[in-house]
Amino acid sequence: MTVSAANWHTLFINVNLATMTDGANSYGIIEQAALAVADGKIAWLGAMVDLPEYDEQQVQVVEGNGQWLTPGLIDCHTHLVYGGNRANEFEMRLEGKSYQEIAQAGGGIVATVNATRHASEQSLYDSALPRLQVLHQQGVTTVEIKSGYGLDTENEIKMLKVAGKLANAVPVTVKRTFLGAHALPIEFNDRPDEYIDVVCDEMLPLIAEQSLADAVDVFCEGIGFNIEQTERVFSAAKQHGLPVKVHAEQLSNLGGTELAASYQALSSDHIEFLDSKGVTAMKQAGMVAVLLPGAFYFLRETQLPPINELRQQQVPIAIATDANPGSSPINNIQLMLNMACTLFKLTPVEALAGVTCFAAKALAEDTTKGKLAIGFDADIAMWDITQPAELSYQFGVNPLTALYKLGNQAI
Repeated sequence: MTVSAANWHTLFINVNLATMTDGANSYGIIEQAALAVADGKIAWLGAMVDLPEYDEQQVQVVEGNGQWLTPGLIDCHTHLVYGGNRANEFEMRLEGKSYQEIAQAGGGIVATVNATRHASEQSLYDSALPRLQVLHQQGVTTVEIKSGYGLDTENEIKMLKVAGKLANAVPVTVKRTFLGAHALPIEFNDRPDEYIDVVCDEMLPLIAEQSLADAVDVFCEGIGFNIEQTERVFSAAKQHGLPVKVHAEQLSNLGGTELAASYQALSSDHIEFLDSKGVTAMKQAGMVAVLLPGAFYFLRETQLPPINELRQQQVPIAIATDANPGSSPINNIQLMLNMACTLFKLTPVEALAGVTCFAAKALAEDTTKGKLAIGFDADIAMWDITQPAELSYQFGVNPLTALYKLGNQAI
């Protein structure tokens, strides 16, 4: 419902809008436009020639000078909170060391778990904050942050608390995802079912009771957890009223996506090895396919996700950084737009939809975020570009000139 001009507090004039209200079909362009904000929401938008009368004494007018407005960008899959880094492994790999040799030297996820467990809450916060700030400076107004490097109750809760504190430091909406079933901690070596007992019977109840998570994720893979173990976590999440999502079909096709679909999951992420049955299951469940080109690039993968099948079945495709220390140490959402196009052959409009309206859907925020539409949150990015395709076309020069969170200027 349009809000009366008498209640407007901010008005953008002489702008071009990429509303993203039509999914990946078009940018939803309105040229020579204006957009009004009231109470943190978009109150009116349309062509300048249709702009209603307003009280110039009451409204802050922002002169756009022909710049473009898009919804604030959304990074719907990150692991921003962790201890240490894995640059040494990167170097070892390039010197010819095998995965097994790196693991025997204490590398891999074990190294990040050890560093995260030994890190204080403050040091985790201090290391994660610059990563979040960088994303924000690139136009991100909503981000998902997963746990999964604590792998015990105390440290998983510690990670989720840090993620919550980050939301108080940067004007970004933080959605927290509990990923206790990320890997098997060494103290449970060869006892994965017993570890899943802890995830379901100890971690999840406490996290739900303290409202520390918005969703629950599982790494369903040969090097992660099998279908039966994944389903146990999904069932426990459902009992606590938490939606689920899944890391699945990244290295093989175990059927994790189909299982997630049976639980009405929000998304399945990675999905390079997803088959037609999995795509159909996603469509029927209304799930989002979250593609992670940074991990594909960093790991030098060759198996492409089933892009054409996702398109044919009209499964929404989101794009995210997967920012993490092991497989995608990349904190650049603008680079993901370019990689989605160059590596996965998405069109620029598909890529932009992937970090706006469809990323919002992957976080169950699609009724309030990801579009420039009346009643939606006034999370707005302003860009010095001549056309929206520029956002995917180049990276390294940041065209963001202003960023608004709930109508308040943040950058």
